[in-house]
Amino acid sequence: MGKTYVIAEIGINHNGDIDLAKELIVGAYKSGCNAVKFQKRTVDEVYSKEDLDRHRESPWGATNREQKEGLEFSIQQYKDLYRFTKKLKLDFIVSCWDLKSVDLVEKHLKVDYHKVASALSTNKSFLNRLNETNKPVILSTGMCSEKQIEAATKLLTNVKYILACTSTYPTAPNEVNLRHIATLKEKYPEIKIGFSNHYNGHDACVGAVALGAECVEFHITKDRTLYGSDQVASIENYSALLDGIRTMEKMIGDGVKKVYKTELPIEKKLRAVSDTL
Repeated sequence: MGKTYVIAEIGINHNGDIDLAKELIVGAYKSGCNAVKFQKRTVDEVYSKEDLDRHRESPWGATNREQKEGLEFSIQQYKDLYRFTKKLKLDFIVSCWDLKSVDLVEKHLKVDYHKVASALSTNKSFLNRLNETNKPVILSTGMCSEKQIEAATKLLTNVKYILACTSTYPTAPNEVNLRHIATLKEKYPEIKIGFSNHYNGHDACVGAVALGAECVEFHITKDRTLYGSDQVASIENYSALLDGIRTMEKMIGDGVKKVYKTELPIEKKLRAVSDTL
């Protein structure tokens, strides 16, 4: 494994199909990721009745409720996915979207991290509930001002990673803002800094590693043309992306200029012996 902690965000790209979820877990394992991440919602807590009653055509029916419920795994299914993931020795992470989901996950799963989705990063009650779990936390910063990031990090008691993030799906290249990684590293030297990707190519994640990201998270999918709002911002060939990340880790070096042994024959061939510095 390389130095960068790599999270394969399966999220809701499984479309309620546990076999597809397991296929993506296996893909994350084979590609060399360190963890997989899912999302958990209590539909009636996260969305209003008015919103759930809205018309929405989906593979599960004609209302927003049917779509949201179709994307949700039961806690028993999550227990199955947890066991499956742990057999492959990957970390298992969940982004809960409400307090009831945190309670369910805490009761039935031993997650390695709680992930604060950008949508929840300003929710005081939610952040306080995560503190009560005593689990390490990954904080995403999409849609957040610097002031809101600071408030969240002060409230949370066990932040392991802060992830630079832009919450558009997919993110336009001019809004990825990889230099925010450096800003966060300077402001929070005691916390590991990473990058949560919603750009639909490999460049942003590899660039994030070059800029010192210690954690990279990106959505994975079997097919970007599948149903789902996150598919278009996801990575299909994530094995190639991992190759790029692990190669970049080697290419970064230590910043100390040296003459490598492999250069010596070239030096002898190309430099004149006399009048050298």
